Amino acid sequence: MRKVSSFYRTEPVGFRDQPDFWNAVVEIAWIGSARTLLDAAREVERRVGRTPTFANGPREIDVDVLDLGGRVRNAPDPVLPHPRLNGRRFALVPLAEINPTWKDPRTGKSVGELLDALPARPRVRKMRPVR
Repeated sequence: MRKVSSFYRTEPVGFRDQPDFWNAVVEIAWIGSARTLLDAAREVERRVGRTPTFANGPREIDVDVLDLGGRVRNAPDPVLPHPRLNGRRFALVPLAEINPTWKDPRTGKSVGELLDALPARPRVRKMRPVR
C-alpha cells in the first residue's frame, strides 16, 4: 500500500434504516488490468464474508475501485473513474486526505471542487484513532 486514509464514519446513503458505515480510501500500486483489480476487490469482499442483500443495504464490506491511474474506461466492470464518485462525500473526503491534488479525469475538477459542490449531508466524520 502506498497511502491509507483515516477512517470516517458516514451516515447511510439510500436505505437509511441501518447503522453508519466506516469508510476509508487506500492507494495501492497495481500493474494488472482494471478487471483483475475489480476481481481482487470482490475476492476480498468474499473472504471477509460479504453476504448479498439489496441495493444500498447493510453489508459487511464494500470495496470499490475509484480510479486507476487517471484512466477513463466506459466498459462495465469497472467503469473508471467510479461512475458515482463525484456525488459521494464518503469517498471524496478520504480521497482528499491522501491525495488533495486528485482531479477527475473526465471533468478536470479537483477533489476539493467536487466536495464544495456537494451538500453537507450525509455527514462524514473523521474517527479518532484508538490507543
